[in-house]
Amino acid sequence: MSSGVTNGADEAVTATTGPGELSEASRKLLEQSFNEGNFDLVDQLVASDAVSHDPATPAQMRTLRGPEVLKRTVSMYRAAFPDVRITVDDVIAADDKVVLRWHSEGTHRGDLAGLAPTGAHGSVTGISIDRWKAGKVVEAWAEWDNLGLARQLDAAPPEGSIGEKIGMGLQRLTARWMRKKNQG
Repeated sequence: MSSGVTNGADEAVTATTGPGELSEASRKLLEQSFNEGNFDLVDQLVASDAVSHDPATPAQMRTLRGPEVLKRTVSMYRAAFPDVRITVDDVIAADDKVVLRWHSEGTHRGDLAGLAPTGAHGSVTGISIDRWKAGKVVEAWAEWDNLGLARQLDAAPPEGSIGEKIGMGLQRLTARWMRKKNQG
């Protein structure tokens, strides 16, 4: 098993088969698509039938495949956070996969999936995994702190607040109701 680790330094990219080249390609794809809206790079590096696994993807986008998923995701966040900046902090590559640990920040100045602009500055951390084949991303996974972002935008109650306690109580009641419903 081959592996390579980079520190996210800005280097030239060519999406070939080596872990170092794939690392750089994944980093540039994430940073340049979000930070600059570089959709040419998305078209270059994402396979036409690529599958995205991100639990935060809006329902109407979950059946999309290929570059369109990333383009719409980037467009949605760039519209909501016009000053969005994503920075890759660590890159780990092995065989055909590249793992990116990143952080992002921006000011909520536009609609975000129905959430009106708050003017709040938000920051999140996340991890993305890209699987490469023939110089293109064919599958991608992302996990990021969307609850933390929702709290920063006042779309979720603060940790330890009465709102959180009420929400947890309602969730327990709903879970109890669902268990009874599913048992009989």
